[in-house]
Amino acid sequence: MCDYSLHHVATRPAQIEDKLVTTKFRNTITRGFAAIGEPNVAVCLLPGTEIAFDQNVECEPAFGVSLLANKKIGQHLARFRQINMHNPVTHHDAVEFPDGQVVLLSRLCEGQRATVLQLPAAAGAEVAKERATPEVREPSLSS
Repeated sequence: MCDYSLHHVATRPAQIEDKLVTTKFRNTITRGFAAIGEPNVAVCLLPGTEIAFDQNVECEPAFGVSLLANKKIGQHLARFRQINMHNPVTHHDAVEFPDGQVVLLSRLCEGQRATVLQLPAAAGAEVAKERATPEVREPSLSS
């Protein structure tokens, strides 16, 4: 999934072993994952996708208070999930760490690298189906 504020950004689904980087997309109010070398294409993760960060994860302090230091999560592994689904006009994309911490992607510091380790089981069947019948999708140019 890709967050609500990325509707006007080119997207593609995540694949196993994708090398990702946290980024702020142009003309949006959010951050997300882009593939390394594809900075203008959001990589959409399905809930349950497991990722491994290259280093301990850091995020911005709560409430965007720039006077505070970035928060060090102290974790490398995470599982993508969505939160606050009852509210359609808020960020939903988040990562959950093994210790139970949940952090919105929009709070992750830019430039952090991660690798997709595993897609959820349901996604594996969908990927196999897509490979059998490839479809070309062009990014939306509407505003």
